[in-house]
Amino acid sequence: MGKLIKMSEEVIMSKIYEIRSKKVMIDRDLAELYGVETRVLKQAVRRNLKRFPKDFMFEMTNDEFEN
Repeated sequence: MGKLIKMSEEVIMSKIYEIRSKKVMIDRDLAELYGVETRVLKQAVRRNLKRFPKDFMFEMTNDEFEN
């Protein structure tokens, strides 16, 4: 994957949201943190699903995304 981008702790904390009673980061923010395109991050996760817990990712509804 790409090179980890330096971000302040405050910036990272501002990118953590509570959705469905879980603290999550949105894929585009994680991709930015790792210095890769969102599609590359998602592809890497899909190719390595066995390395992640079953609840590692989910797709938000439109309502969740708008809120």
